[in-house]
Amino acid sequence: MAYDRALAALAHPTRRRIYERMRRQDRTVGELASLARITQPAASQHLRVLTSARLTTIRRDGTRRYYRADPRGLADLRRYIESLWDDVLQAFAAADPAPPRKKGSR
Repeated sequence: MAYDRALAALAHPTRRRIYERMRRQDRTVGELASLARITQPAASQHLRVLTSARLTTIRRDGTRRYYRADPRGLADLRRYIESLWDDVLQAFAAADPAPPRKKGSR
């Protein structure tokens, strides 16, 4: 169940905001803290959770660290959600096995 860490990490609204802010470009902790309107230590803690869930990558440039969302970290979560959708489609098909009739046919 590799998806559970990603699901738990993204369940928190602040972490979702942070994740969304770094989807398109690398960001520093300070930038993310400012964008999410939280302190830098709080941003660091949220980034630690996102990183442990394999949802971010870190690039170092001198003394700075740049964080970026890693879409590969969502792969397990996506497979899980898709499996739920498959179950829904199968249940729907089982509930109505007869194909719809065209007008005028008997």
